[in-house]
Amino acid sequence: QVQLVESGGGLVQAGGSLRLSCAASGRTFVGHVMAWFRQAPGNEREFVAAVSWRGTISYYADSVKGRFTISTDNAKNTVYLQLSSLKPEDTAVYYCAAYRSYSEVLPKRSPAEYDYWGQGTQVTVSS
Repeated sequence: QVQLVESGGGLVQAGGSLRLSCAASGRTFVGHVMAWFRQAPGNEREFVAAVSWRGTISYYADSVKGRFTISTDNAKNTVYLQLSSLKPEDTAVYYCAAYRSYSEVLPKRSPAEYDYWGQGTQVTVSS
């Protein structure tokens, strides 16, 4: 069982940056794909970024490619999402998620594939 706790959300102006953190406890996330999703009011939860467990493969939604960066610190059992050049349309609750996989292949992007979820952290981008 993996417990995930996100932090780092907040209010930022358009063009600004934030770094989200997701700390894993219970078990390490070795052997787990780690990902970030987001959900705005009235919208479905959407894939943002994911990274394979060794960190060799990362995958981004087209809407955030070049602006967001996912990274991991295995020593701290933490995955990060660096958000840059933020836009008002990035406003959402951001969720950390994971599923078990030792394969270094392109991570899955469907929420249904993920077994573990955090409680979410709010990111609000003002124009």
